Amino acid sequence: MKPQDYLRPAKDGCILSVDASPGADRTEIAGINPWRGTIQIRIAAEPREGAANEELVKFLATKLGVPTTSIAIVRGARSSRKTVHVKLDAEKVKDLMGRE
Repeated sequence: MKPQDYLRPAKDGCILSVDASPGADRTEIAGINPWRGTIQIRIAAEPREGAANEELVKFLATKLGVPTTSIAIVRGARSSRKTVHVKLDAEKVKDLMGRE
């Protein structure tokens, strides 16, 4: 599995497969999990009342240079494993995420 397998093209943008770890000291990309085909992201918020999801969306929006309205968690809102839709071309996302 290639590191970019966490990312695939979709209608109006792309889909990211994310393994989120809330409760971290700071929000950051922790790496790629090739077995799960996910990008691992540590989140500096607790998984209470949607705080970790909100932090994840803000982090991705900042990292990718898009408004938060361009990021949507489409599956896994109550799980650590999430499917996120980004209204940005997959190649652009791969380039921006690879700069970590």
